[in-house]
Amino acid sequence: MPGASRSIVVNAPPEKVYDIVTNYDRYPEWLDEVKKIRTSDRKGDEVKVHYEVDFKIKTIRYTILAREEKPKRMSWSFVEGEVMKDNKGSWVLEPEGEGRTKVTYSVDVAVGPLVPKAILNALVDQSLPKMLDALKRRSEGA
Repeated sequence: MPGASRSIVVNAPPEKVYDIVTNYDRYPEWLDEVKKIRTSDRKGDEVKVHYEVDFKIKTIRYTILAREEKPKRMSWSFVEGEVMKDNKGSWVLEPEGEGRTKVTYSVDVAVGPLVPKAILNALVDQSLPKMLDALKRRSEGA
């Protein structure tokens, strides 16, 4: 799948948004699809994040290596998992003045041949805006 990217402006400073994006253990509180998550092997600004995500069709488990660049960026690369062959992306946070932040979420996922591209594209088209809206609500209300 080619990469996908979406942006939204949040009425919260980058530091607050960054703290939400990098507080992995609390993802299930604001991302309905994330059923379980845990971290391991933190080394400086890198940490492994283990996900269990409900994609309606199937619950998928995978691990990423997150790289944190406070307060402007969190990027990741794929370590291992089900269905996926690769998963890389980032959250980029840019100050927009007056305590606002432009948040850009980018992801590039490669899956095995058994996952139809139409299903993958539909998931991305629906999940990216939903995820950004959830982050906006969390950032502005938390």
